[in-house]
Amino acid sequence: MIKEISTPKLKKPILIVAWPGMGEVAYKAALFLKEALRCKMFAKLEATDFFKPAAVVVDKGIADMPVVPAGFFYYYQAKKEGQDVILFLGEAQPPLERAEELARAIVEYARKYKVQTVFSFAAKPEPIDHKNNSSVWVVATHTDLLKKLQALKVKVLSEGQISGLNGIILGVAKRYKMKGACFLGEIPFYTVQIENPKASREILRVVNELFKLKLDMAPLDERSKFIEEEIDRLIAYLKGESTSAGPSPLNEADIDKIKKDLATYTKLPHSAREKLEQLFLEADSDIAKARELKEELDRWNVYKEYEDRFLDLFKQNRKHKRNH
Repeated sequence: MIKEISTPKLKKPILIVAWPGMGEVAYKAALFLKEALRCKMFAKLEATDFFKPAAVVVDKGIADMPVVPAGFFYYYQAKKEGQDVILFLGEAQPPLERAEELARAIVEYARKYKVQTVFSFAAKPEPIDHKNNSSVWVVATHTDLLKKLQALKVKVLSEGQISGLNGIILGVAKRYKMKGACFLGEIPFYTVQIENPKASREILRVVNELFKLKLDMAPLDERSKFIEEEIDRLIAYLKGESTSAGPSPLNEADIDKIKKDLATYTKLPHSAREKLEQLFLEADSDIAKARELKEELDRWNVYKEYEDRFLDLFKQNRKHKRNH
């Protein structure tokens, strides 16, 4: 259900959508865009039909039902000949079986504003070092759009798939006779759980050039440098080496600071945790779901963290068969 707060008058707006995911690449890029363009919220997608709680929230010993994730529509009204934008930010991705339905709700609402093109963002894990520049890959729904985007120093993803809503919404948009594209920023395999502003920046570089938005990327450059330095220091500590920041090894204060600074970034996004919990519940009653669960654990590189719990599913399944 979508609740409108206002009805902006927009001229041929594009739709940009994003949800939390690997490296927070898509969500943080869209969030930066919202703040840089000073977008205004005009509608809210209440997603109670798409999310079913997998657990209760406990705070200081008190249990309560979790808050259902929502989605918010923002708009940017360009001056003169600029590009009007509708920006959709989703707080979390729903279970896969509800993803197409949610994408359809967003696309149908966007048609009200005569949106003809949809853009999504995503991360692309690659065997690269965190100091490497992040390349941007592109997938489009139509050949003419793909050719236009190739002029923006991007690579074409010739085959494969884009999982989650960042990909599914393109297929849904195409069914509605819209064009669409997804920009994928490269991130190192070993940092899928760490915020990657470098990849977000490169995606926004392409968007900036495509729509002449005149974005100031300095904040993302600073953030990228900070994250890179903290990863360097953490790697050096784990290897027992001294760091480039000084001739002496890290002391306890340095280690505590690194752990504190990276604590936020080394955790799974809330949406990913919820999805894993949902898959564990489903696999507990239907062991066939274990394959999908394993794929999701591997995708986020957290199988080791959940290994005992995952293997317990099979022990419980064998016990259940013996009892029946």
